[in-house]
Amino acid sequence: MKASVNEDCIGCGMCEGTCPDVFSIGDEGVAVAVEDEIPADAEDAAQEAADNCPVSAITVE
Repeated sequence: MKASVNEDCIGCGMCEGTCPDVFSIGDEGVAVAVEDEIPADAEDAAQEAADNCPVSAITVE
């Protein structure tokens, strides 16, 4: 699985708080996802972050 964050991100930090292994707030003040595959033990948390994103900016595939 991989995660991505689109341009709709508002930088609220919810994803980073939910799944810091995959998401962080970048230098531009918006979230970024790791470019590697999501670690197996972080898949559920990454999906939770996507499901709870207030602007639906996260995709997990």
